[in-house]
Amino acid sequence: MIPDTLDYGPLFCWLEESELSEWGHDLPALIAQQLRRERWGDMPEWEETLRRLPELDPLHMDFANAVEIGDISLMDKGRRLALQATLMGLHPWRKGPFHLFGMHLDTEWRSDWKWDRVLPHLAPLKGRTILDVGCGNGYHCWRMAGHEAGLVLGIEPSVLFNLQFHVVKKYCSDAPVFMLPNKLEELPSRLHAFDTVFSMGVLYHRREPIEHLEELRNCLQPGGELVLETLMAEGEDLFPEPGERYARMGNVWNVPCSSTLLDWMREAGFTNARLVDVNRTSIEEQRSTDWMQFESLAQSLDPNDQLLTVEGYPAPLRGIVVATVPVGVR
Repeated sequence: MIPDTLDYGPLFCWLEESELSEWGHDLPALIAQQLRRERWGDMPEWEETLRRLPELDPLHMDFANAVEIGDISLMDKGRRLALQATLMGLHPWRKGPFHLFGMHLDTEWRSDWKWDRVLPHLAPLKGRTILDVGCGNGYHCWRMAGHEAGLVLGIEPSVLFNLQFHVVKKYCSDAPVFMLPNKLEELPSRLHAFDTVFSMGVLYHRREPIEHLEELRNCLQPGGELVLETLMAEGEDLFPEPGERYARMGNVWNVPCSSTLLDWMREAGFTNARLVDVNRTSIEEQRSTDWMQFESLAQSLDPNDQLLTVEGYPAPLRGIVVATVPVGVR
């Protein structure tokens, strides 16, 4: 059973009228399977957090310049402190920042910095149907909506991140932005249904990177655009051995150099693949905050040399690649 705190009705209606209508018939069962309480012990507390959110007309929304919802005049300091205490029930908040009724959620990642690096290289998003794979709590989905996307669908198997998304969705239910608690593998194969697909921070978690790229290609319409952001290496490829950690992460399988990454894109069937941005993640962009109180990037780097991880590998470097699916290819 899908919890009554999560409203998928508008998404189901859209699916019914789209090329994905057949998949839409199976989707309620897939969602219920992922959200079952025996899998997520904290689910009752997370649902209660959503129920405690105040019922307010936000009066103001801005997704073009930030993710900002709610007129500051609607809450005094006391009510904002109460809202802050409520939202701490969904800690940790990793992607953001968010601005809710005058309250600033200073998340672990300055995801707005990444968005500013990505945005200049995108085909115009106006009217496009977009899939965001591994979207976290949906921060970037809202920014896509701010650039007039026709519909944005995020998929993210972490249920906690899904509930964080629904905090924002509660106050802008009419926005064409949705999230599913599912994996890419649970989408029908060879969808060819989206104009743009984002995969940011996913590739290096895949044991078979070319297979992941092919799955992304099969989600796109001919002529569609892929936006990929991933860890990269300078010089030679880095492939941690099974059981090894990279920047304290135990599930990093590949850190390719730029030429290898572009070769993978071509092998997966993309054309016009180009590296549009390379950035070394700083401890100002990813750090511990009141909203993410666990250790972060600083604790993953060599304390004597921030160009190295604690394991002695080169510190995280992230690249953005944009590519297209050839017209006439399915």
